[in-house]
Amino acid sequence: MGDSVDRQEKTAVVDAFQDKFRTATMAVVTDYRGLSVDKMTQLRCDVRDAAGEYKIAKNNLVRLAIRDTAYQALEDFLTGPNGWVFAYDDPVGLSKALVKFADQNDQLTIKGAVLDGALLQPAQVKGLATLPSLPELQAQLLSLMQAPAGRLLRTIQEPGSQLVRLLDALRESRE
Repeated sequence: MGDSVDRQEKTAVVDAFQDKFRTATMAVVTDYRGLSVDKMTQLRCDVRDAAGEYKIAKNNLVRLAIRDTAYQALEDFLTGPNGWVFAYDDPVGLSKALVKFADQNDQLTIKGAVLDGALLQPAQVKGLATLPSLPELQAQLLSLMQAPAGRLLRTIQEPGSQLVRLLDALRESRE
C-alpha cells in the first residue's frame, strides 16, 4: 500500500513539473545550499513578484519531467540540491530579481537556464538581467511609434500657425 502511494506522489510531482516546463518561458536551475528558511521565503516572494515560481524537487523526478523537452539541456546540472525558477511572463524581469537576490545572498548560485530552447550559462543569465524589462521595452517602442506622428502633426499645423502669427503681427502693426 505504501509503495503505491509513494509512486502516485512521485508521478504527481513529475506531472506538475512537466506542466511547469510546458508553460514557462524560461527555467533556471539554482543551488540553494546554505539559504536559511527566511532567505528561502524571501527568494520565493521575489520570484513570485516577478511573475515566476521557485520549486524544489528531487533530481531523478526532474530528469523524468525534462526528458524529450527543450529543457533536457539542463540535465547536466542535476547534481546536488537544486531549486528551479520558472518564468511565466517576462524572463528579463525574473532574471533581474534572481540575479539581484543572488548578488545579495552568496548561498544562492545560478547554475544555468534554458530560454527559448537555448542553454544559458550563469554569465548569460546575469547578462539577461541587464536588458530592459518588457514594460520598459514596450514604453520605448511606444515612444518611437509616437514620435513620427507628433512630427507629422506639427508639420501639418505649422502653416496655419504661421498664418495666425502673420495676421497677429499685421493687426499689431496697424494698432
